[in-house]
Amino acid sequence: MDAKERYFWDLTGYLIVRNVLTPEEVAAANAAIDACTDRMTQGEDNNRSRDSVSLRGKGQKLLGNTIELEKPFCDPFRKMLVHPQVVVRLNEMCGKGFRYDHGSWVAFSEQGTEGFTLHGSGEPHGPNVAYHHQNGRMYCNGVTATWQLADGAAGAGGFACVAGSHKSAFPIPAGVRTCDADLGVVIQPETKAGDVIFFMDGAQTHGTLPWVSEVPRRSVLFKYASRTAVRSGVSTQVAPPEIYWDEAIVEGMSDPERAVMYGPCTNTGGGKAYLDIDEEGNVSASDLAV
Repeated sequence: MDAKERYFWDLTGYLIVRNVLTPEEVAAANAAIDACTDRMTQGEDNNRSRDSVSLRGKGQKLLGNTIELEKPFCDPFRKMLVHPQVVVRLNEMCGKGFRYDHGSWVAFSEQGTEGFTLHGSGEPHGPNVAYHHQNGRMYCNGVTATWQLADGAAGAGGFACVAGSHKSAFPIPAGVRTCDADLGVVIQPETKAGDVIFFMDGAQTHGTLPWVSEVPRRSVLFKYASRTAVRSGVSTQVAPPEIYWDEAIVEGMSDPERAVMYGPCTNTGGGKAYLDIDEEGNVSASDLAV
């Protein structure tokens, strides 16, 4: 990263790197997607737009786990996984030793596809995705690299964010979250096929706007984390105490005792992993952070 990229990234929470893929590489990735369209899934209408009025539309189509496709279809996406233009930036954004956490899915949005309500922000603090400086270096525990395989003109929809929100000290207003009254702070940057959008996934307020272009959106999302951060993926499967430690070890433990035995993950699936203490000093466990 040069000085201009560092400044823009630190100031806004996102960065667009232009023309990372050649036209031939874009074509190869699109050809792989075309060969696997029968594997796409489509969400329910208005599932991601939730209680928003302005984001409503058809369900989002996804092609999941592109790096797990059989050869040769996985090849274009595995090149994206550790592309030099990604590595050189993530080494600074996340720190050396960054890891792939989850994702590698294709968001395929036809005209009329719904948006995704905005989520993530600097407030409240989320340690697994937080952004901070220390000793002159920047660190972000959660970064998404989104590869663009089709043009996204201004006003077309797709990725949107609130620039600078990773440093916000106040919660997201409801109207900004739904984009029904966004205060003019929600932006949708213009992109071209071959570009890559990096954004602070979780630290920055982000989402998608409904897709209005006649040319379908094709974006491939790779979710990265710093070496010691855990966002999602298989961690949620191995986190329960009887798996992370051993069933014999946690047998007979109370709920509070079991709570601290959970392995690292961001979603316990309803497991009681959060501790609280009342005025009398009684410790209790719940499935919500209180």
